[in-house]
Amino acid sequence: ERHKGAAMSPITQHAYLFDATRCIDCRACMVACSVENNIEMDKTRIWVSGVGLKGEFPNLARATMVYHCMHCAHPDCMSACPVGAYTKRQDGPVVYNPDLCIGCRYCMNACPFGVPHFDYDKGLIDGAFIDKCTLCPQRIDVGLEPACVATCPTDALEYGERSELLQKAHDRIAAHPKRYIDHVYGEFENGGTTYLILSHVPFTELGLPDLPEAPINEVSEKVMELTIPFALSWGAVLTGVAAGVALYNKHKATRDGDTAETKAEADE
Repeated sequence: ERHKGAAMSPITQHAYLFDATRCIDCRACMVACSVENNIEMDKTRIWVSGVGLKGEFPNLARATMVYHCMHCAHPDCMSACPVGAYTKRQDGPVVYNPDLCIGCRYCMNACPFGVPHFDYDKGLIDGAFIDKCTLCPQRIDVGLEPACVATCPTDALEYGERSELLQKAHDRIAAHPKRYIDHVYGEFENGGTTYLILSHVPFTELGLPDLPEAPINEVSEKVMELTIPFALSWGAVLTGVAAGVALYNKHKATRDGDTAETKAEADE
């Protein structure tokens, strides 16, 4: 078996495979990620989702998942970002550039997985507003596994070529049909993701949304095309109305003043 952290053959489409039946909730991946990416220990780019222990003693089962960026094939965060702070690499990772970020948080609202999170402890001077998993480009670009994968003690997290991991996932389902749900989450959801998931419980119990195969951003981009001109046009209309009302009130005040003055002169 290949030693974790060893250099790998070139990959054309990077991907993760997570197996919820193997996760023991040790959270070593969270620590490895923070150390590798110099993340403060009170913050994280990975979090644990799911229902934890389920069932009744002695028939207990664990249902947890390490949750981080899905690195979608059609990233909603990138579609929503007005300044191009997100880019999608051809080999998989969705990369975020903090130098371009203006802190609008549109990406947070757009992401169906709730991945990007705003760092409220930082401001304009400090730099990055948004933080998320990067898929460790500093490691994968030199042939190494992402830090979270390299440290996982149970192989709940695996890394490699997306097509090969998909085949491995389907082979595992076929070999153990009673153990797994007959579906690989991320193969088609939202147009496909780089993070692929096997589970023994409904995926919603792992905190994953029930998404269509069609990329959500196909809809959101059409809405934005309509919304932005609509908002701008209505902004202009409302500005015009406000200016008109102000001008009307000014003329009315002047007219009322002139009327009062004329009436006063007449009374004299």
